[in-house]
Amino acid sequence: MMQGVNKANKALAELKGFAKKLPNQSMLVNTISLREAKASTEIENIFTTDDELYKTLSGSDAGLEGNAKEVLRYRQALWKGYQDIQKKGKFDTRLLIKIYQEIKEVKDGIRPPQTETTIKKRGSGILGGTVVYTPPRGEKIIEEKLDNLIDYLIDDEKYAYDPLIKLAVSHYQFEAIHPFRDGNGRTGRILSILLMIQKKLLDVPILYLSAYIIANKDDYYALLNKVTTLRSWEEWIQYMLKAVEETATYTINKINEIDRLFQKTHQLVSDKLPHIRKEFVEKIFEQPYVSPKALLDQNIKSLNTAKKYLEQMAELGIMVPKKVGKEIIYLNIDLLNLLSET
Repeated sequence: MMQGVNKANKALAELKGFAKKLPNQSMLVNTISLREAKASTEIENIFTTDDELYKTLSGSDAGLEGNAKEVLRYRQALWKGYQDIQKKGKFDTRLLIKIYQEIKEVKDGIRPPQTETTIKKRGSGILGGTVVYTPPRGEKIIEEKLDNLIDYLIDDEKYAYDPLIKLAVSHYQFEAIHPFRDGNGRTGRILSILLMIQKKLLDVPILYLSAYIIANKDDYYALLNKVTTLRSWEEWIQYMLKAVEETATYTINKINEIDRLFQKTHQLVSDKLPHIRKEFVEKIFEQPYVSPKALLDQNIKSLNTAKKYLEQMAELGIMVPKKVGKEIIYLNIDLLNLLSET
């Protein structure tokens, strides 16, 4: 097991170091965190196409509906959790409830006793839908178990385990407690990412952890169940260590690809459109679809100027105009293709 711990920690250290060298971390953090949000919601069988998602992102989210809204709420919950950890430096039950409320857009908290939540066997066969586990019930009991979990996470003297061991154990324990009516899986995956921030394994939430879980989804649920039924912790911990190691390497490669595309695009713009600032180019890399009004800032105060710049970039083949409703938005086609690759 220690070999797996060492490999995962090494991969995370490489990712952390690589991210620090980027000239504009926030540009790529926004993009990678959205991929994580999309993948994490897919684990719960909430699907949205890249096209639908990015078109939604290009405008206001006031009228969002359906699966795209679920993805965006996950990303928002991730960011709010990250900001909370940056400010306070530790977890508490309040933060977990805050993340859940953001994901589900609700105001309630701990699952009430009348909610008869059960975990059922996945699949469509004869045993599909069979109850395999009943989480604890009663708000006081759930709160006590969450307090124990948080104590395990933050007390590194009493529980002197490697942070990635804690990540694997806490991921299972949170699923087992199942403290909320819905959204427990997504809340638990955000908890895992934030734990790496809190333990200084990463500076920003850029690990694309859900990509591994989607690719190995059957194993994910089978191994969770084996911990419940057989107390088979080692297999589960090894799975999570492998997930961290492989997704850290994947994320490095994906960020590298995005950065190379950005550098080439910026060079082209510098050569052909020298009046367009680097910050403008960075904004079209935060997400593939962008509206002119989203580009307004202290340097570009005119909507007509933003439109003109986007049209000039379209002439170079960098952006592609598309009509969405009554508005013309612009697509960074090479970035979309890159992000759509698994």
